[in-house]
Amino acid sequence: MNLRRSDVARRIDVAIRGLTPGYFALVMATGIVSVGMLTNGWYLISALLLTVAVVAYLSLIGLNLVRLSRHRSAMAEDFADPARAFGFFTFVAATSVLGSRLSQSGFHFISLVLLLVATVAWVVLGYTIPWTAVLGERKTVPLSTANGTWFIWAVASQSIAVLAATLEVELEAWRQWMALLAVFSWSVGVFLYGAVGVFVAIRMLAFPFRPSDLTPPYWVAMGATAITVVSSARIVDMASAPMVDATRGLIAGTAVFFWAFGTWLIPPLLLAGLWRHVLHRIPLRYEATLWSIVFPLGMYGVGAQFLGDVDRLPIVHAIGYAESWVALAAWLTTFVAMLITIGRTLRRSA
Repeated sequence: MNLRRSDVARRIDVAIRGLTPGYFALVMATGIVSVGMLTNGWYLISALLLTVAVVAYLSLIGLNLVRLSRHRSAMAEDFADPARAFGFFTFVAATSVLGSRLSQSGFHFISLVLLLVATVAWVVLGYTIPWTAVLGERKTVPLSTANGTWFIWAVASQSIAVLAATLEVELEAWRQWMALLAVFSWSVGVFLYGAVGVFVAIRMLAFPFRPSDLTPPYWVAMGATAITVVSSARIVDMASAPMVDATRGLIAGTAVFFWAFGTWLIPPLLLAGLWRHVLHRIPLRYEATLWSIVFPLGMYGVGAQFLGDVDRLPIVHAIGYAESWVALAAWLTTFVAMLITIGRTLRRSA
């Protein structure tokens, strides 16, 4: 029995050591699907998803603290690896998405705390990761490792904008500061999306690109456009403030542009999946990065509904409503696959 417990403990420790920086995408995906279900009026499903998101968020924080304590070198390697380092921005996005959902249930103080945490993490990681992963000591050419996770940098920026814009309406005393933060992070996010898009395009054209390189995080290219739509709609819908009034028209027009481009990206991403798994027969099995597909699907549904409401576009709203159910199905499938994978791992240790 002691040997079995020892083996289980060893396997758990190995799993913690190899924990991907991007696992907070689980919280991002669960949180935004919860928002989608709340928007659709399915309050019980939304509440259940919110509970899962909170438990996953706290669990992942605990696991990462253990990893930092026991496997600091592994975490340092992730920070120095351009192919993985940008996954740390999922913590920022997860914190903001969770805060946005909690604010919708009236927990504005908790949401404000989460906004402060996310903003500090966004600033620290925003200056640290590009330096350590891209500009620091180079073992490889950074552009050769550019991938879909780099778009999470833009997603993190827009997630701050979403939460700040959500709280701006609720916290009148903080209104001008929230408006400034929302517009500022939205602007940075738009710029980062364009910059990362150029980097990833150069990587795909200038370096060999194999089917194994086409991992699920490439869907974040679409997810980044979707969260830009959400943040834009939230900002347009904010209460009057100097920063908002100065940019409302520009941001409203940009939202339509990003929604159209994000919609255009969906067919190529689907075809890329067929190219990877059908034509080149790479097995489709559970991996943490699959949450990087669920999140864009959920965010696209929410973004389309918000955009449809703000700009009075009923067709766009209807598309978002239908997409939110696709996102729920994708979430349920991925969640069950995750539980099965965890169960099999533990059984092998028994």
